[in-house]
Amino acid sequence: MDSVHIPHILKAPGSVLGWEFKDFLEGLETLTPVRGTVRVRHRGRFLEVEAQAEGIVTLTCDRCLGQYNHRLTVDTQEFIWLREPAIAALSTPEDELSLEDLEEELPPDGDFHPTEWLYEQMCLALPMQKLCSPDCGGIEVAPAADEDGPAAADDDGTETEAVDDRWAQLQALKRQLEGN
Repeated sequence: MDSVHIPHILKAPGSVLGWEFKDFLEGLETLTPVRGTVRVRHRGRFLEVEAQAEGIVTLTCDRCLGQYNHRLTVDTQEFIWLREPAIAALSTPEDELSLEDLEEELPPDGDFHPTEWLYEQMCLALPMQKLCSPDCGGIEVAPAADEDGPAAADDDGTETEAVDDRWAQLQALKRQLEGN
């Protein structure tokens, strides 16, 4: 999707431009192309932007650190205020839209970049807590050797606690630093 000069949106039928897409978004690693629609309507003092899109991303579980596929979907609408950045006084826009709804702003004679906007929306749709399943038990770590049980032994025969394999390099560095 190419960028569009904002005054050109006014010249479109009904002051609306729309795109259907099926493409990979730069900066967002997806297994499948992101596909969907974006629609921009010029409403005088603001743009009304809507999107429905989906793609599949590979995430890392926050509990077990395993990777899993997640269907990322976006069905969103945003209002973008059209004003010069130097103008500090706000006036109430038409259509009973509250100023709190207008979070972004663009210059009225600037460009709108639908691909960048869609990328931002997809990133905002990523889950805050990434879990491969609701009942994920987390990292399974072998229990440390207790006083009565056997302990693991290093190559030199000294006893060590059982350590999660992912921490083995750190454990080796720790032993090396303790030796110096």
